[in-house]
Amino acid sequence: MAEKGAYAYDYPRPMVTVDAVVLSMREGKRHVLLIRRGRPPFEGAWALPGGFVGIDEPLETAAERELAEETGLTGVALRQLHTFGDPGRDPRGRSISVVYWGEAPADAAVMGGDDAAEAGWFPLDALPPLAFDHAKVVEYLVEVG
Repeated sequence: MAEKGAYAYDYPRPMVTVDAVVLSMREGKRHVLLIRRGRPPFEGAWALPGGFVGIDEPLETAAERELAEETGLTGVALRQLHTFGDPGRDPRGRSISVVYWGEAPADAAVMGGDDAAEAGWFPLDALPPLAFDHAKVVEYLVEVG
C-alpha cells in the first residue's frame, strides 16, 4: 500500500490543462482574445490563454486564474465548452484540455502577464496561426455558438 500522498500507477498519466476562449464585439465584429506565448513550446506564437490545473484546484477556478494571470482580464463569466484531448496536441506530452468560453465587454482592456509576452484582440475572420490545436478549438466554438 502506498503511503499517504504517494502515487504509484502502472500506466502513463496525461497532463490536465484549461484554456479560455473569450469573445468580444469590437468595431462591429466578433473578436477573440489571444496571448503571445513567452515560453516554449511555441514561444512567440499566438494562443488561447490557458495552462496547467493545480492538483487541488477546481477546473473553472484554474481557467479564471490562467485568464487573469496571462491577460489581466477578470470578471468574465466562463462556461465549459468542450474537452480536447487528441494525442499530439502538445509536444510536451499527452495533454487533455477542458476549454471554457465567455464574453467580455467591448471596452475590456488586456495586457500580457505571467508567461504571456502580450495579449490582444483579433477578429475571428483574421486570426494569426495559432499554437497547439487552438485553431480547432476556436473553429469548434464558432460552429456550436
